[in-house]
Amino acid sequence: QVQLVESGGGLVQAGGSLSLSCAASRRTFSNSPMGWFRQAPGKEREFVAAISASGANTYFGDSVKGRFTISRDNAKNTVYLQMNSLKPDDTAVYYCAVNQKNLAGWGLGLPSRFDYWGQGTQVTVSS
Repeated sequence: QVQLVESGGGLVQAGGSLSLSCAASRRTFSNSPMGWFRQAPGKEREFVAAISASGANTYFGDSVKGRFTISRDNAKNTVYLQMNSLKPDDTAVYYCAVNQKNLAGWGLGLPSRFDYWGQGTQVTVSS
């Protein structure tokens, strides 16, 4: 069983920045792609970003391209999401997830390709 714990959420003004972290409980994390998703009230879960096991390949949802970056530190079993130029539409609960089974298609941002999820952290962007 893999446990994922997100941190770093909070309230920020539009145009500001936040950095989220997701710590994994197992060292197998370093062999697995990771992803960030978000869900706003009344909306479906949305793909934000994903990163390969080595960190060499990253993928982003259209709504965050050019504003968000994803990175990881396998020595710390941690994945990060740096969010810049935040907009009120970025307000959501942000979840990290791991593709521990290395299912194909994870780079497309399909939630079904990620088998363990964190509890989420709230990000609120005020206008």
